[in-house]
Amino acid sequence: MFAAQAGARLVIGVDMSSIAEQAKVIVKANKLDSVVKIVRGKIEEVDLTPYCQLGEVDIIVSEWMGYALLYESMLDSVIIARDKWMRKDGKGLIFPDRATMYLVAIEDGDYKDEKIKFWDNVYGFDYSCIKDLALAEPLVDTVDAKQIMTADPCKILEIDINKVKYEDLNFTSKFSLKAARNDYAHGILLYWDVTFPGHKVTGFSTSPQCQYTHWKQVTFYLREDLIMSEDETMTGVFSCSRNAINHRELDIRISYAFKGKHQTCKREADLYRLR
Repeated sequence: MFAAQAGARLVIGVDMSSIAEQAKVIVKANKLDSVVKIVRGKIEEVDLTPYCQLGEVDIIVSEWMGYALLYESMLDSVIIARDKWMRKDGKGLIFPDRATMYLVAIEDGDYKDEKIKFWDNVYGFDYSCIKDLALAEPLVDTVDAKQIMTADPCKILEIDINKVKYEDLNFTSKFSLKAARNDYAHGILLYWDVTFPGHKVTGFSTSPQCQYTHWKQVTFYLREDLIMSEDETMTGVFSCSRNAINHRELDIRISYAFKGKHQTCKREADLYRLR
């Protein structure tokens, strides 16, 4: 309806859930049903040719972003829509059109003691096997910006949605995080931002340093806490891929190495699953 108000001569809304039926009623109630057409179905399966005279659209708008950006694999559907329905002369637009993923390290000793180390001694019993399971599940929650203890964030992925391919979304990236102060590093935090094209580029970020969003941030707690002094650096490799059984879930592996004044540590391919 916003697109119709902005002057679009035709808007096609596609959704596979039953909310599409309510959307039709809402569009009609707002006297926009001559411009806005709602199609119930999967974008991978629907036929839009009855609505598009040339079988092409000028603009694709989609809110596909998930936790850790790629959770639920909704970008796959946008790629299909782009390749199948976007105008072929290169003048079409996608909103948003770019997404970037970043890592920082955080201090979070209180939470880690309460939720992770708790399993070492549960009323006198050893439950440490549960600790391993808890560490393998990333935490989706808000983090106070003051907990970030590394300097500049490290960019690990940049996506141009006009060009990205399905296979590009399984990726491996090196990272380097330098301590901004003397502190513990208890986890690695992931956030992302997106931008929208136009005469004035706009967008938003899910960084702890920006306004709250429902995506929050994702923290991967380290198996071994790091004691870092200012300007010391941890380096590593971050790998992300769709889960082989459920492609909506993400399998993430983090390897890292650190050699500092107080500690030396090396971990190989610790596995995390976002589900």
